[in-house]
Amino acid sequence: MKKTTENELENDLRPEYNFAQMSGGVRGKYADRCQSETNIVVLEPDVAQAFPTEASVNEALRLLIQVAQRQQA
Repeated sequence: MKKTTENELENDLRPEYNFAQMSGGVRGKYADRCQSETNIVVLEPDVAQAFPTEASVNEALRLLIQVAQRQQA
């Protein structure tokens, strides 16, 4: 069996594809599911500087939730 080289793989690609002529594809097929399963929040630059990691944001919000629950009680 002949090994496939990088040059052979590169030659299989066309310089341009016309997706309008391709059938079977559905634009945004999984968009609703993606939005329902993810919760992306964009932080303002000053807030992002104070909370540089996902863990630090979650820790601060959990603390805020605890404080708010104590104030209600």
